Amino acid sequence: MFHRIFIEHPESVEESYFEHMAFALRFAGLLGFACGAALLHAFIPAACEKTASKIIAKLYARTHNRGN
Repeated sequence: MFHRIFIEHPESVEESYFEHMAFALRFAGLLGFACGAALLHAFIPAACEKTASKIIAKLYARTHNRGN
């Protein structure tokens, strides 16, 4: 059970538990930043016009086909 919960998925993308944790935390931080940029853009359309979409595209490129 421990192996399935904490080890199996990180190994499937060729990372240790802590490497995977660091990756996921950076990913979450960038998503939070993108969220803030989109929220600011909602109120001030001229602000951060492409910031969120660029971050999302970069994150997708980093994760697409990971572990395949």
